[in-house]
Amino acid sequence: MLLNNTPNLIRFWTVLKRLLKYIKIWKKKLIIAFFCLLTASITEVLGPILISYFINHIIVPHNINNVLMLSLIVVFIMLQITSVILNYFQTIIFNKTAVNIVQNLRLDVIKSALKQPLHVFDTQPIGQIISRITNDTEIVKELYDTVIATVFRSIVLIVVTLFAMFTLEWHMASIATIIFPMVIIVMLFYQKKSTPILRKVREYVEHINNKFNEIINGMQIIQQFSQESKFQKSIQKTSNLHYLSRMKILRLDGLLLRPLLSLFSAIVLCGLITSFKFFSVNLFEVGILYAFISYLGRLNEPLIAITTQQSILQQAIVAGERIFELIDTPKQIYGSDCAHLKSGLIQIKNLNFSYKKKQPNILNNINITIPSKSFTAFIGHTGSGKSTLANLIMGYYPINQGEIYIDKRPIQSLSHKTLRKGISIVQQEPLILADTILKNITLGRNISENKIWKILETVQLANLVKSMSKGIHENLRERGNNLSIGQKQLLAIARVLIIHPKILILDEATANIDSETEKNIQKTLLSVKKFSTLVVIAHRLSTIMKADKIVVLHQGKIIEEGNHNMLIDRKGKYWNMHQAQSNKTLRNI
Repeated sequence: MLLNNTPNLIRFWTVLKRLLKYIKIWKKKLIIAFFCLLTASITEVLGPILISYFINHIIVPHNINNVLMLSLIVVFIMLQITSVILNYFQTIIFNKTAVNIVQNLRLDVIKSALKQPLHVFDTQPIGQIISRITNDTEIVKELYDTVIATVFRSIVLIVVTLFAMFTLEWHMASIATIIFPMVIIVMLFYQKKSTPILRKVREYVEHINNKFNEIINGMQIIQQFSQESKFQKSIQKTSNLHYLSRMKILRLDGLLLRPLLSLFSAIVLCGLITSFKFFSVNLFEVGILYAFISYLGRLNEPLIAITTQQSILQQAIVAGERIFELIDTPKQIYGSDCAHLKSGLIQIKNLNFSYKKKQPNILNNINITIPSKSFTAFIGHTGSGKSTLANLIMGYYPINQGEIYIDKRPIQSLSHKTLRKGISIVQQEPLILADTILKNITLGRNISENKIWKILETVQLANLVKSMSKGIHENLRERGNNLSIGQKQLLAIARVLIIHPKILILDEATANIDSETEKNIQKTLLSVKKFSTLVVIAHRLSTIMKADKIVVLHQGKIIEEGNHNMLIDRKGKYWNMHQAQSNKTLRNI
């Protein structure tokens, strides 16, 4: 759905109708709230009629009837109490419903974000997505708990008030209706002027969130290189632009809303006063005149309320556009083959790949077969395409040209569930949740604590965990800041070894582990071959010397492949890399 390519008015109604669809589930509660509103509005409007009756039948004729006076007072007070109680209940119902609706909307946004292709996150700042999930949905909430309730209440008040006015005296009521075309013109003009400004406001909020996200994540680097002032100025510049845009909206509100509508009401009141010149004085009773003046004031308030909601409504529509833009983004496409992988056989044929169509290929004519339950390593300098190849085997990106077969099945035919259960990856910078060690390993899976301890023994983390006061129930800090980089990698390895995937990929997963731990991990990896195909991407050649096959990538092409001894004998690229790392090791001793 390309909202930006449609005219503004059509886009406005398209987004509004789509937002209102979320109300369907809660329509019964909303009907109750609307009934409360309607009844409360009627009780409000009946007040001036009672006072008008009091003036015309008691004050003007000096007919002091105690019973009648007391009855009118009691009825008037009861009407006001009823109005207050019903307004309270409708406010509670509307707000409760709004929270539930926004919760559903927010879940839809999160579900959509979780299913986005990874290239979306490569190009779109995280702060923008967070802004849509939090700020934009919070603005939409006001549509449900403020705009809808206020507009309905105002319309009911206007209709009931007009009915009462025409019932009392239709000449004066006709004069009062002059205000409506003037209000409609103001509302249309306000919508035209405010929409582009509000879009800018949302964009600036998004940029501010993104900047804060960058600052918080990069605080160590910012302070290390004394860049606090630069980032502060950047935030200040965007905040100033946001402030200027907000001021434009406030000026529009200040000019077009209450002051202008109050002027319209004054004009109508002057019209009512002038009407005495054209009609017989006897036509108007004092009580009716009071009622009309009272109704005119009451008519002014709902009109102001409706027009005031224009600002909130426009903000909600702009926020809705941004939310639906994310929801409607094409999702990651997977196949329908749900059968579990029987083997870890990988066949890559004539594979070419680039992240964007107009960019040069990162991988060129890759052809390789990785047997099931084998140990294959990919090495090469930074930018040679190793991690890209790992991501393609994981099914993270659609293939541009060529084929990848997993278990003799095209990878694009495999379902999401089949891929995720059959293929696992441990990356160089694993994600550690701010939760217990147990939950970081299980990730919601039903796994016994005994099995967790066995895996911790395997990856050399058991002693560390035992030293903690709560053991596997110890809470880790955000991003695992109370663990070393190597310990986080070991925890990530434990996370995938728990399920015995048919294919296990390690993308520089041992880069930050000391030599002693690396030897233990090598033993673990060799044991993994009993049930998994092992694909290891590494810079440190010591990690992959016992691999069945070593594939050397250079500028996206395979230039050498074979085992360690074969490649050493050839004295090619691999031999040069081995010599360079050996000399570096000797210099460090």
